[in-house]
Amino acid sequence: MTGRVDAVCVVHADRDSGTRRVTRTAIDKRPVAGPVEVRAAGLAGDHVCDTEHHGGPFKAVYAYSEDEARRWAADLGRDLPAGWFGENLRVDGIATSDAVIGERWRIGGVLELEVTGPRTPCGTFGMWAGEPGWVTRFTERGDTGAYLKVITPGPVSAGDPIAVTHVPGHGVTVRDLFTGRDPVSLALLLAQQPGLSPTVEDKARGHIARMKVQVD
Repeated sequence: MTGRVDAVCVVHADRDSGTRRVTRTAIDKRPVAGPVEVRAAGLAGDHVCDTEHHGGPFKAVYAYSEDEARRWAADLGRDLPAGWFGENLRVDGIATSDAVIGERWRIGGVLELEVTGPRTPCGTFGMWAGEPGWVTRFTERGDTGAYLKVITPGPVSAGDPIAVTHVPGHGVTVRDLFTGRDPVSLALLLAQQPGLSPTVEDKARGHIARMKVQVD
């Protein structure tokens, strides 16, 4: 499978989050000219404000697909430019929400990323979107985009090709984990995928516990 980086985005300016817990947000990301260096902590020139729920090695990069963005744009009747979802990479030809957890992408000639899990929408995202019931609507659709960790640092630019170089055999996608509808597959994920983030492990175990009757 191959795709392309349509845009590389970093924070434009911190904004009022609209919440009391963390008053500022770095969700306002916009395209920049490349190349941009991607390191273990994320993209050069980018940062997060809510370090409890964002950032860190398992959420170093956030990618959202152009196809998923177009669906939302059609529903909302407005343009949703690259960066609107708070993503670092707007990509084409890769269905980010249906990427397999542990899947690896080679971008350009050096950069290698690994899919780690879904984005969970929060109140800050709802305030940013300015759409009625946005968090609920985003959750129900399940087009969450994908977080990735950096395996091999390197530069990224708009137009760079994306090659999927490895897909784990368990087959559990970002969407599967987010929805939790198939606890048997989540058990396979826990058994077969090394190096899961603590957040993903907790989410998978929580889904399995809630669906224990079906699993048994």
